[in-house]
Amino acid sequence: MASSKKQLAAPRNLDEEMRQLLVEIRMLEGSARVLSSRLDIVTGALSETQTAKQTLEGTKEAGKDVQMLIPIGSGSFVKAKLEDPQHIIIGVGAGVCLEKTVEDSIKDLNMRAIDLDKARINVTQQLNQIINQTEDYRARLEDHARRKGGGPVELV
Repeated sequence: MASSKKQLAAPRNLDEEMRQLLVEIRMLEGSARVLSSRLDIVTGALSETQTAKQTLEGTKEAGKDVQMLIPIGSGSFVKAKLEDPQHIIIGVGAGVCLEKTVEDSIKDLNMRAIDLDKARINVTQQLNQIINQTEDYRARLEDHARRKGGGPVELV
């Protein structure tokens, strides 16, 4: 997904250029679907990270045996008593978890959120480039169809 617009090979005639545009549009649509899925994954991970951070910030000042509602996802909570509110087990990737202090865990989650937000911005920019390129190709295709004497082009 280069930042410059892709140039189509020089077609021999209008019909061939229209076919090339259709192929490019289909490929761009496939890329857009992949990027959209990736964006959903990154957005979900960012939301989960922020929820974890908020939960830890809420437990930071809690004492032992304080009863809390702990979010478990999908807007659901479980009642629990904290045994050791100053230490938690945090996932660090590849199925590995470590015991850390609440403060260190919050720092880790902040860094993770920053990285995920950068990834979200990057994927969004790539997706916007693909959408803009697709719209350009569609406009060219419609222009060619009008020049051939046809009506508007509708791709399904």
